[in-house]
Amino acid sequence: MNINAYLDYIHTPWGRLFYRLVWHNLKFREKRILDFGSGFGVTASHLAAFNDVTAVEPNEEILEHRVCENRYLQIAGSIEQLKDMEDACFDVICCHNVLEYIENRADYIAEFHRLLKKDGILSIVKHNKHGKVMHKVVFENNADEAMALLNGENAMSQNFGTINEYELEDLQECMAERFVLDKLCGIRTFFGIQPNSFKSDPGWEESMYALECAVENDPVYSNVAFFQHLLLIKE
Repeated sequence: MNINAYLDYIHTPWGRLFYRLVWHNLKFREKRILDFGSGFGVTASHLAAFNDVTAVEPNEEILEHRVCENRYLQIAGSIEQLKDMEDACFDVICCHNVLEYIENRADYIAEFHRLLKKDGILSIVKHNKHGKVMHKVVFENNADEAMALLNGENAMSQNFGTINEYELEDLQECMAERFVLDKLCGIRTFFGIQPNSFKSDPGWEESMYALECAVENDPVYSNVAFFQHLLLIKE
């Protein structure tokens, strides 16, 4: 994994914008939050400004470079560490761009359900194949890889390997009526297919933030966004 490249990405206008679009639907105060697959701790640190946050991440190399502007509990590990936690101990669980890289999603969803309080919120950010096809064609001018995605092949991440994308319907099968979908938002609907040369213009980030927020709940746009943000409530 190219750690320096990812740390640089966090501070680019488009990197900041991605996180802002996730966070504006996570405006929690005085909640107990689990960030599972916390990576560099960017979201964990942000939420820890006003909440009690526990972060779990298996990659110890990443943890050496984690963001900790605000204090939170960091645990090195995966689902095994979750099994040692008490039932119904979290108000919110975040699992962002993680489920693409594991095989037994149903086991993780079941564990999240156990750990959440009644009416607790599960926040999932996922890759969206429709948006990736748009990105391949418009931004990368790569029709061959776009066609491969359309034919059922998976994309590759430079840092994490094969991206085993899934649809909301696949996730609902894992949930077995454990959660109800409260909100589905598109993220990176427009700015991922713009030339990077535009993204350093004064005012670009704020204008694009307003535009992305304006369409995030519209299925016409969220269906072709590069990422989708699912907010689910424990029944």
